[in-house]
Amino acid sequence: MLRPRIIPCLLIQNGGLVKTVNFGSPKYVGDPLNAVRIFNEKEVDELIVIDIDATVHKREPDYALIKSLAAECRMPLCYGGGVKTVEQIQTIIGLGVEKVALSSAALADPELVSRAAEKVGSQSVVVILDVKKSGLFRKYEVFTHNGSRGSGVGPAELAKKMQALGAGEIVINSIERDGQMKGYDVDLIDTVRAAITLPMTALGGAGSLQDVSDLIRRFDIIGAAAGSLFVFKGTYRAVLINYPNRQDKDALVLKAGQRNESAI
Repeated sequence: MLRPRIIPCLLIQNGGLVKTVNFGSPKYVGDPLNAVRIFNEKEVDELIVIDIDATVHKREPDYALIKSLAAECRMPLCYGGGVKTVEQIQTIIGLGVEKVALSSAALADPELVSRAAEKVGSQSVVVILDVKKSGLFRKYEVFTHNGSRGSGVGPAELAKKMQALGAGEIVINSIERDGQMKGYDVDLIDTVRAAITLPMTALGGAGSLQDVSDLIRRFDIIGAAAGSLFVFKGTYRAVLINYPNRQDKDALVLKAGQRNESAI
């Protein structure tokens, strides 16, 4: 039975765990393997790990780190960063990772999505679309290379294209909400949700479990991903790896469902 997923997203830079704001100002928050061990204990639904510098610096994926992460993880793991070829995707899947995320490579070579899906299955191919408003009319546009390069294409159009090419999931990441902890960009998510039928995950902006509950209430079966929410605690953003326990998570999903029913 499909149900909403609550997903921590960890960002890697130079082998360390960092958190960004609007894709800039990375703050070191610890060791990624230690974070994974804590998330294991908290029985998280799924984990996304992104190397934010690999593509920008034209680096190969860090296979040693990926192997360590996969060996440590007791939950489904999605890895992205520096992935440009089917061979790299196959290597990463072979290390024990369930899903591989593509971003700039999928825009530069859309057929990579089809070739990857053919080799490892659509369920293992995720496309991440980093989005912000741009131009005179402030329209949503997909960006790559840590938000520095505009594609000239809107997220709904690209998501629809990636679905047709064989992607198994779309992650919509709001650059403008990244690290702000002021809630998801539901207008952006609405735009993409209306264009595709694939499983979808929203990332960028969650500042409380209420934000997660509101997202699930609005979109029902969706992945609610967050970075700051699960690595910071309190007004001063002290580093503290956290995640709702099973009882709280079930109550959160149930609460969102009840609000959906009352709205019908």
